[in-house]
Amino acid sequence: MTAITAIDVRGLTKRFGPVTAVHDVGFQVEAGAVVAVLGQNGAGKTTTIEILEGFQRADGGHVRVLGTDPAQADRRWRSRIGLVLQSTSLDPQVTVLEAVELHAALYPNPRPVDEMLAVVGLTDDADTRIGVLSGGRQRRVDLALGMVGRPDLLFLDEPTTGLDPQARRSLWAAIRELNRSGTTILLTTHYLDEAQQLADRVIVMSEGRVIADATPDQLRARAGGAAVRFPLPPSVSVPPALARHVQDGVLVMRGDVGEALAAIVGWARAQGVDLQGLEVGAPSLEEAYLALTEPDHEQADHG
Repeated sequence: MTAITAIDVRGLTKRFGPVTAVHDVGFQVEAGAVVAVLGQNGAGKTTTIEILEGFQRADGGHVRVLGTDPAQADRRWRSRIGLVLQSTSLDPQVTVLEAVELHAALYPNPRPVDEMLAVVGLTDDADTRIGVLSGGRQRRVDLALGMVGRPDLLFLDEPTTGLDPQARRSLWAAIRELNRSGTTILLTTHYLDEAQQLADRVIVMSEGRVIADATPDQLRARAGGAAVRFPLPPSVSVPPALARHVQDGVLVMRGDVGEALAAIVGWARAQGVDLQGLEVGAPSLEEAYLALTEPDHEQADHG
């Protein structure tokens, strides 16, 4: 059976004066999928997403979202799209129930409000004013507002930025539940573990181009063989030969595992360092992403 395409982008180009922010970008998203778009600041991902949402106009290329050019979209198309932006302006004085009811009234066939609150885990907060909720609970309100109109497609922009680990995991569970109900999700995030947890596919952008489009496991496999990792204890002296392999306090060495282990074990013995926490395993998605977006990365990989 032929899969239904929710997003179809081919040859997308966007310029701001002399600067080409998005250059010949192309990808498709199947209905029901969760796809993460990753990229450093200035990679072109925000501009690309804003074109898909209808907030920017493309200068060239083919863009169809739910079968419609977003630049020509009408109110009916808008009712099929859900948006959860990185920063929102919720009225702190209204209750959770009031906020969701007001938003539901904008759509022709909204989900029952009590059902929506249950999906995002806010039933017990229905009568609570938004201003007294924690950041994580307020983010759940954002998600409820984005979903209550029964969107076929949900754009999630940095959904868990600023949340503690427990709140992030709870919100991930809510997002998975929404996806199981049939909603297609396009996610932008700076958290690589979030993309690993939620996404069926990952699109990596750099300098306005798509440089990789694959599943998380495929991207990890392309980063090379096994990696040796050791979280460095505080105030430990690391020689230059090892220091260049340190990432966020973790010594990560790829390539010949035997040589890597010999180098680390030799250094640890000389320094009297306990190697508790040393592990050998496949590259993480973060390591794969960093390998793709390093300045010396030249060859595009379209998966």
